Amino acid sequence: MTDAGDLPALEAELSRVVRGDVGFDVTSRALVTMDASNYRRVPLGVVAPRDADDVSAVLEVCRERGVPVVARGGGTSIAGQATGTGVVLDFTRHMNRLVSLDPETRTAVVQPGLVLDRLQEAAAPHGLRFGPDPSTHSRCTLGGMIGNNSCGSHSVAWGTTADSVRQLDVITARGGRLRLGQEWAGAPDGLRALVDGELARLRTGFPELPRRISGYALDALLPERGADVARSFCGSEGTLGVLTEAVVKLVEAPRARALAVLAYADESAAAQAAAGLLPWESPRSSEAESGGGPLTVEGMSADLVPSAAALPRGTAWLFVETGGESAAQARARAEAIVRAADVVDALVVTDPAGQRALWRIREDASGTATRMPDGSEAWPGWEDCAVPPARLGAYLRDFRGLLTAHGLRGTPYGHFGDGCIHVRIDFDLLTEAGVARFRRFSEELAELVVAHGGSLSGEHGDGQARAELLPRMYGEEMVGLFERAKGVWDPDDLLNPGMLVRPAPLDAGLRFSVLPREPVEVAFGYPLDGGDFSAAVRRCVGVAKCRTASVSGSSVMCPSFRATGEEEHSTRGRARLLHEMLAGEVVTDGWRSTEVRDALDLCLSCKGCRSDCPVEVDMATYKAEFLHHHYAGRRRPAAHYAMGRLPEWLRAVSRTRTARLINALSTMRPFAWAAKRLGGIAPEREIPRVARRTFSRWWERRRGEATVGSGPLVILWPDTFTEHLSPSVGQAAVRVLEAAGLRVGLPPTLRLVRPPVGDGRTVAMDPLSVLRGRGRVCCGLTYVSTGQLDRARAVMRRTLDLMEPVLETDAPVVVLEPSCAAALRTDVPELLHDDPRAARLAAKVLTFAETLERHAPDWTPPRVDRPVAGQTHCHQHAVLGDAADRRLRQAALLSGELSGGCCGLAGNFGFEKGHHEVSTACAEEHLLPSVRDAPDGTVVLADGFSCRTQLEQLAGVRGSHLAEVLAAALEGAGDEAGGGGTEPEDER
Repeated sequence: MTDAGDLPALEAELSRVVRGDVGFDVTSRALVTMDASNYRRVPLGVVAPRDADDVSAVLEVCRERGVPVVARGGGTSIAGQATGTGVVLDFTRHMNRLVSLDPETRTAVVQPGLVLDRLQEAAAPHGLRFGPDPSTHSRCTLGGMIGNNSCGSHSVAWGTTADSVRQLDVITARGGRLRLGQEWAGAPDGLRALVDGELARLRTGFPELPRRISGYALDALLPERGADVARSFCGSEGTLGVLTEAVVKLVEAPRARALAVLAYADESAAAQAAAGLLPWESPRSSEAESGGGPLTVEGMSADLVPSAAALPRGTAWLFVETGGESAAQARARAEAIVRAADVVDALVVTDPAGQRALWRIREDASGTATRMPDGSEAWPGWEDCAVPPARLGAYLRDFRGLLTAHGLRGTPYGHFGDGCIHVRIDFDLLTEAGVARFRRFSEELAELVVAHGGSLSGEHGDGQARAELLPRMYGEEMVGLFERAKGVWDPDDLLNPGMLVRPAPLDAGLRFSVLPREPVEVAFGYPLDGGDFSAAVRRCVGVAKCRTASVSGSSVMCPSFRATGEEEHSTRGRARLLHEMLAGEVVTDGWRSTEVRDALDLCLSCKGCRSDCPVEVDMATYKAEFLHHHYAGRRRPAAHYAMGRLPEWLRAVSRTRTARLINALSTMRPFAWAAKRLGGIAPEREIPRVARRTFSRWWERRRGEATVGSGPLVILWPDTFTEHLSPSVGQAAVRVLEAAGLRVGLPPTLRLVRPPVGDGRTVAMDPLSVLRGRGRVCCGLTYVSTGQLDRARAVMRRTLDLMEPVLETDAPVVVLEPSCAAALRTDVPELLHDDPRAARLAAKVLTFAETLERHAPDWTPPRVDRPVAGQTHCHQHAVLGDAADRRLRQAALLSGELSGGCCGLAGNFGFEKGHHEVSTACAEEHLLPSVRDAPDGTVVLADGFSCRTQLEQLAGVRGSHLAEVLAAALEGAGDEAGGGGTEPEDER
């Protein structure tokens, strides 16, 4: 190993010989200390090679210096094999191409960093696909799949990755360039002799089951199996050579699919039934490929399902997918399976969208399983043992018994048709006693798996988690043979040492051991993590759903990663840096860390991860927390003062009646340039115009008018954006709410020592009440997003004081700006976790659509009868939900769907200097194309002020709040709604 003093020389030498990227800095190293396992290893540096020559150069330098090399793909490995203490090779940055695809031969040539979904997208137009498809298909790489011999839900039809590999280009640790294939093609010197001397052992020493991934696949080198060196290399976890290119087989994709969801009374019944649906001994060839047999037999139970509303009645389910030449044929095959299966209930889905929604439940299980139903943590480690499918029911009963004996809990799910079970277990990996129990359980479970004729790993590889226990499965002699094979390929033990052979102990190097044992003092309450910031950061287990290159439906996470393609700008990357900040070994400056600050700088605080991440990592809150500590007692960036305190500046403009002057000055180039420079605003941005008459002044003018509604009272929240920048939204909402028969009031502006019960529009004074002051309510959003949490708390407490009369009524609080509604629902109670009024206010908050649905259920909206385009607000998607909005649009005959993603402006983010490029890239992903492609007459919906501003500044299109569209339709001006309507002149 190179000493720390030699690191500059190692970095310099690698930089000299490598054309790709060499990173020995804090951020580069911190990002790859972990994969999706329980383990942590700190590398010396990271290299992103551009080609095979770069890989060869890295191996030569590292061999001369005795530095280990670890190949890494998407970093989603669950056994620890994608981490290392030497140099990590990151193939996702440059060596990520689909080199070629030949529909005639049904093969593709791929580089190791190619993400599986990119290959599937390229193959789909030819009616082809790559057979294996792990749940991480949107971010796992072909190199990682080959290294782990990954499988996925369709393995009953198309087998493991090894079944789809034809040739592999590999560079050995000593620089040999080999092309691996059948009949000993590419075999390193000595390998054939080793196998020829152990034929009897190789023919009898491996269990026969479809998901045997553990150990080296030396039996693939038997002459009767074609002496397939490429197949044998699969599953070697980067310990034998470094893959630089692969030729893989594609299979014919069924033209149509149906999904049969079979419900059972319990998990054991589902497991026993799975073996009967598709005997694992049956061939995996033409019948499955043409859609004749089931393509999947997946199992899961109720404790993994957030809501079983979409599933048939039962407590455990099998997901059985069938294919066919037509939808009718696929459905017929699915219905035949339902008839043949002994089920409690069943459901057959042929609609592609419906199937995707159901599969999403299953695919997210790798993340949702990391939290038990009571919120406690659960961890991998025994994630994917496999047994013969016919023994799965018996194995699960014994497995449950072993859990109970050790006082542990876990929720099995996975590939029941192949006898492979995934499970996260609530190990205590934070204390010495808990780690000792983890070891005892692991040893006993290994014995149980072997007793059932199984494999310690059925999909994710052995890594550090299971390699130590391989002698229990194979015996000492076979493991000794594995070591000899490793010596043939890699005599210097340079490649991923500590994995598979001569392994590190399964309880060493646990990633939790470096975290602080006492809770870190923080501002937010972190109610789902017991108030512990370390526990909140531990939520990220590395499944990397945030690293998807595209989003589907209304998904949001993670726009900055999609814009940059950089790990540090993904939710996982930021969580890793926060983890290392708490650990203090790599990131040594704590809350003052510039590395963490820079990674969080491009976080849009869209909150997409709060809903789209399977474990609900909330990076927007973590960012606010970090900025609060990072700038404590220090000068902040100019944008924090300019935009973080936006409510104060806008109130000052309102009090001084200078809106007209400010608007005029903002159009003068010298003034605008100076203002943006002083305020830290991107020079590409236009300064939004301030309304000459605020929403509250409009409201005061009309107070003398007769109230239209006589129904339930609702309190309309005058958020900063509606109040000062888009009063027309508030005016429209009042018109619609009153047309629906509701009585509208605004929050009080007077604070009383003993507040009486008011109607939200007026405050009934009594002689004993004492006036304390006046003010305006504010959710504190801009202060939170810039990490000014002390000021945010002060603003929020003032708001709660003002809102006390409303809190004593049944009136809901209607919030028109989604970001403010989300702040009131989450940020206020989590930041003021010691004030019970915060939770009471949060419980009252409703969106515009929710208010109409709940408090005016008999009201019929006007018929707009127009298509819509635009984007669901990211905070609405993440925190509030948009089901009520969808129903309201449908009732108003507003057809079509809004896109997902984030508009990219995201409050202050898109206005800050240095963010314009990323902000624009986010908008170009979904929002702007959806508007450009919309037909004439389309209503452009944008409930958020940021979304409307982004549309106006980047596309010259004025978006409308749903309230504006309905109000215009009520007034008989539906033709103008959303299609270029303007706000009244006196508001500008």
